[in-house]
Amino acid sequence: MGKKSKRYRASLAKQPANLLPLGEAVDALKKYDLTKFDQTVEVHMRLGVDPNQADQIIRGSIVLPNGIGKTQRVVVFAKGDAAKAAEEAGADEVGQEDLAKKIKDGWTDFDVCIAAPDMMGLVGPLGRVLGPRGLMPSPRAGTVTPDVAKVVGEYKAGKVEFRNDKGGNVHAMVGKMSFDSEKLSENITAFVDFVSGMKPQSVKGTYIKGVAICATMSPSVRVAY
Repeated sequence: MGKKSKRYRASLAKQPANLLPLGEAVDALKKYDLTKFDQTVEVHMRLGVDPNQADQIIRGSIVLPNGIGKTQRVVVFAKGDAAKAAEEAGADEVGQEDLAKKIKDGWTDFDVCIAAPDMMGLVGPLGRVLGPRGLMPSPRAGTVTPDVAKVVGEYKAGKVEFRNDKGGNVHAMVGKMSFDSEKLSENITAFVDFVSGMKPQSVKGTYIKGVAICATMSPSVRVAY
């Protein structure tokens, strides 16, 4: 592990030893020494799922009530009226074969890729480029949809995707350090409640084993749930 900065070590000294109620946890996070840029705030959930079981994969997306403090760059594979609607909804780029070639050649300067169902024959071969970057459109994540305009609007409004990792953990962006505490708390509550409601029937033990919040360059704060 690399050497920690003086600022990080100072923040580490302020790290609460115990779990805190959400409001207090957010306040503790905001008391860490600030950086020169507006850090992204993330929530991390440790779940009691077996990621090797297909019916225990936790994956989805949610529009957070207060957005994420970032305008996401959205590209869309669509044609005809759907393409026109996507452009009107604010998509940064809309295309078909031309967009596919651009991505195949290595262009991935975007945050979200959405595709109409009739475009998946074109998008499928791009899996080698999009998959490793978490950009591959998926019906389960809601990014393969006949209503591309609606989904473009959702991502522009602050929609986030999530999927458990190999350790059964879920991570997501929930805002910026510049957000006031109430807005951060509302976003975190919305996300945790959403994931809580996705508990698979096959999970018999404790589902949510731990919740923590952190910022881009700060220690974490554990949250009592």
